[in-house]
Amino acid sequence: MGDGASTILVVDDEPMVTEVVEMLVRAETDWEVAAFHDPERAVASLAERTYDVALSDFLMPGLDGIELLKRVREAQPACTRVLLTGYADKQNAIRAINEAGLYYYLEKPWDNHALLMVLRNAVERARLLRDLDAHMRRLTERDRSLVELRSRLLKAIL
Repeated sequence: MGDGASTILVVDDEPMVTEVVEMLVRAETDWEVAAFHDPERAVASLAERTYDVALSDFLMPGLDGIELLKRVREAQPACTRVLLTGYADKQNAIRAINEAGLYYYLEKPWDNHALLMVLRNAVERARLLRDLDAHMRRLTERDRSLVELRSRLLKAIL
C-alpha cells in the first residue's frame, strides 16, 4: 500500500505519548505527523491542513477528546477519528461513537502493532471517502450538465 502523502493528527497533553506515536508512525510509514499538546491549537490547525486520521487522547485540559473529534468531524468529515484513553469507560466510548463518529477506540497502553494496523486502516478509509466524494461530485456535475443540455434541447424543440 502506498503510504505517501498521508497526514496524521496526534493530540495528547502528555508529550511522551505524542513523541512515542510520532516515532512509531515515522519509523513504519512515510506519513507526516502533526502532534499537538494543546487541543485548541490542534483544532486551529484544521483550517490550515487536511488530515487523514485524527488520534486524540480523551482526558485533556480545556477540550476533551470527544469534543475535539466532533470539531474534526465538522471541519473534515473524511478524516478518520480515533480516541485514545488511559482507562476503559463504556459510557464515553458510546458517547464518542455517537457524537464524534468514532472509527476506533484504543486504550493506553496500546500495542504498537495494533495501533499501526488501526492507523493504516483509518488512512485507507479516509482515502476511500475522499475518492467517493470526488466521484460523487463528478457525477453531480455530469448530471447538472445533462439537465442543462436537456433544458436547452427542449427549449430549442418547443
